[in-house]
Amino acid sequence: MNFPLILFVLLVITGSIWLLDYFLWKNKRAPEENEPWWIEYPKSFFPIILIVFSLRSFVIEPFKIPSGSMIPTLLVGDFILVNKYTYGIRLPVINKKIIEMNEPKRGDVLVFRYPEDPSIDYIKRVIGLPGDTITYHNKQLIINGEVIKMQYEGDYKYVESGFGYIYSDHFSEYLNEENHSILINQDIAGIQYSNVRQFEFRENCKYRRTGFTCEVPASNYFTLGDNRDSSSDSRYWGFVPEENIVGKAFMIWWNFGDFSRIGLSIK
Repeated sequence: MNFPLILFVLLVITGSIWLLDYFLWKNKRAPEENEPWWIEYPKSFFPIILIVFSLRSFVIEPFKIPSGSMIPTLLVGDFILVNKYTYGIRLPVINKKIIEMNEPKRGDVLVFRYPEDPSIDYIKRVIGLPGDTITYHNKQLIINGEVIKMQYEGDYKYVESGFGYIYSDHFSEYLNEENHSILINQDIAGIQYSNVRQFEFRENCKYRRTGFTCEVPASNYFTLGDNRDSSSDSRYWGFVPEENIVGKAFMIWWNFGDFSRIGLSIK
């Protein structure tokens, strides 16, 4: 379901009725005559729809986390807020950028339209910027020849639907000055080659049994899930084009199963 498109259609319908009544129909009604319901209701809803549409399109949009690909940073059932303007102002529905602002940085948690199906929103962490060379070898991330520091933090256990408890190693990974948490399951290969698809700029990536190396093309980004061995990400379906970017996730605003997560910053 394309909710922004539905909201836009409702905005156009209610706004058109409001304008037509203001400039035309109101003048034709007798002073004591009440507004018909098909004018009264759309006029009442128009300001509400306008505010919601404007906030979701240009300021903040809420999302729900449906999978465990970003554990331990984001859990299944987390409701998050996404900053819609930090990477530039975009036109609603068509997502075309009209005002340039900031560019994504390594380590940002990015919401974007899935390249294989833009009607689906994905959330992953930015690992590679345009021009970067990303290597993943034996579960070790290397960017432009620099080995990214990881610090072991202990074991991590979580429940995955249909599989029961999953045990992984918990690491802190240092992409920039700030660190973030990742999970690595030593029992799973670093790349599952059978899941690699044909995608645009596929020739920029070289795969091998122990991992891969990818050169990020211009105006594209390379993303990975924090739950490294349980994530469908750029390893498998390719790069994220700049025009697919929705915004930057910055806060958890609700979780029905764990109230302590409310208000946590996403980093």
